[in-house]
Amino acid sequence: MKSRRFPETRRSFQNDVEVATHLNNRQKNSYIMNAKKQGMKYVLRKTVLYLILFVSITFIYALIPQQQAIVFQSNDNPSNYIYIPTKKESFFKIKYTHSIHLTDVVETYKITKKQTIQQVELMYEDFAIGMPANAGEGETFEQENGKYYIKNMKRIFPSFHLRIGQVRANHRVIYQNKEYPLSRYIRPGTSVKVEIRNLNYFQQRKGVNILESL
Repeated sequence: MKSRRFPETRRSFQNDVEVATHLNNRQKNSYIMNAKKQGMKYVLRKTVLYLILFVSITFIYALIPQQQAIVFQSNDNPSNYIYIPTKKESFFKIKYTHSIHLTDVVETYKITKKQTIQQVELMYEDFAIGMPANAGEGETFEQENGKYYIKNMKRIFPSFHLRIGQVRANHRVIYQNKEYPLSRYIRPGTSVKVEIRNLNYFQQRKGVNILESL
């Protein structure tokens, strides 16, 4: 009886082994598939995390005021302004036509390390109303080619105001030997505040860069 049952038992054992092997292969494939899915999810989560981190750092960096600029800001509407990006301790000039004697006046300014504005020179062509007759204390008065200069000026301002001329004044800002008419960017008659301040990326995008607008 035992000898008769042995072949059947052997075949049954072999079938069980085949089934077990088949199930093991399926389990292995399932494990591999799950591992791949988990790996892809991990890579995706890591990529999203790095992307969020990159965007966050970029956004924070964009909020940091880094670009020094000469800013001309409307006193009536402070959200409207134009600017000139500058380097440290740069010079700029304001040039306009005097309303009475109709000749040019040029005021030269220096940007200090503390981002204040120092008037260093004044040039004019006529001793009319509003023009100084001589230099102040510590300043020098010179006459060259029919023009008058007051030099070595050390008048420092945190900011100053001017009104863009409507008729004759034609206010211009001179930077790096180039003239930029302010009336091209600001409506004549507008009162503006001139100051030095650092602008962040969004403030630069919001304002008008004079050097790029021509």
